[in-house]
Amino acid sequence: MDAAVKGTGTTLESIEPIERETIKRVAWRLIPLLMLGYFCAYLDRSNVGMAAPTMSPDLGFSNAVFGFGAGLFFFGYFLAEIPSNLILNKAGARRWIARILITWGIVSGLTAFVWDEWSFYGVRFVLGLAEAGFYPGVVLYLTWWFPSYYRTRMMALFQSASVVSLIIGPPIGTVILWTHGIAGLHGWQWLFIIEAVPPCIMCFVIWAMLTDRPKDAAWLSLEQRTWLQNRLDSEMAQREAVRKYSLGDAFMNPKMWLLTVAYFGQNVAGYGLVFFLPLIVKGLGVPTDWLGVVAALPYLCAFFTMIAMGYHSDKTGERTWHVAFSCLLCGCGLGACVLIGVDHPAVTMVALCLAVMGQQCISPLFWSIPSAMLTGAAAAGGLAMINAIGNLGGWLGPSVFGLVKDATHSDNLGLLCLAVAPIISAIAIVAVGHDRRLERMMNN
Repeated sequence: MDAAVKGTGTTLESIEPIERETIKRVAWRLIPLLMLGYFCAYLDRSNVGMAAPTMSPDLGFSNAVFGFGAGLFFFGYFLAEIPSNLILNKAGARRWIARILITWGIVSGLTAFVWDEWSFYGVRFVLGLAEAGFYPGVVLYLTWWFPSYYRTRMMALFQSASVVSLIIGPPIGTVILWTHGIAGLHGWQWLFIIEAVPPCIMCFVIWAMLTDRPKDAAWLSLEQRTWLQNRLDSEMAQREAVRKYSLGDAFMNPKMWLLTVAYFGQNVAGYGLVFFLPLIVKGLGVPTDWLGVVAALPYLCAFFTMIAMGYHSDKTGERTWHVAFSCLLCGCGLGACVLIGVDHPAVTMVALCLAVMGQQCISPLFWSIPSAMLTGAAAAGGLAMINAIGNLGGWLGPSVFGLVKDATHSDNLGLLCLAVAPIISAIAIVAVGHDRRLERMMNN
């Protein structure tokens, strides 16, 4: 295998021109499309947190009701995730991702018209069904296009779209909330309606511009298509020489379940922060008009950190300790918030920034581990299983935080509960151990 995969000594000059030009063209063609899609996804997932400070009083929701309803998204997601990814593997990414975008856009817009807790629960559950398969579908899709040496940094670029949405989403949400009273609607209703439009538009963009496989890429030369397919086929053969997992093997393997536990834990912390960060920031004494700007600061810090970590992980070929360090940074940052307390809001914000930086680095680093182990239908099903069950942490985190906040009238114990989860994730990821497939590919 060429010098591009020979460890930490790789330089830009050592990469052959055909590789450099092919990867560059594929990245510029596909990654912006996928980033725009994920930007829309995260905007529609997280706008409920921005709506919470006004939506909950208008509808009479307690913190527990809001947290439970916001997290119900992940139960719908859980039920449809594996079937959705298996369909994507068969039907192709272009058609299936376009379908996902249009359906979740419509359902997200309907959130504007909920009238009580049960209608809120129902629309959040259906939104999870509608969006299921997008994220693991993209993780799978990247394995169809990018060799292992490039995959973590490409995953970090894709994942950065969620961070961008959390940086610019809150300020945009703040502006949209000023529309309160127009056409007799509350500001939070306009928030859901307006932010449902981008995924509906992206449905048609994806349909027109996404390409399923390298062999279908008319925008690559024949030489580039041949090089890319040969490189991907060679890597697949090396993985399967170590062990070829069937779909059943992927579901039964203990390492897959440890990875699921690790992903579950990071989602407990991640979505607890996504849904409640505006309320946590408000509790530090930040005025309502500044909530969006201040709540975006931790994600601005995380944007640069996750890109750097993804690049460093690819250059070194090391995955396990990068993920474990990110988990520990998240847990320690959240724990520090409890120790510092609301009497020192500036220092607490620094701790929140560290926690979010760690949490946002986890996912792009994490997915390089199972995607190096699984191929074919086992990859489609196994990645979906990890994501589906792991994302139930996105229900548990907000639910526990909401219950604890109602019971104690303080964020501290809730933050402590969130802090424990990524620590467990770090332990689980170290227990999985280093997978030798990547090492073999790096040294061949």
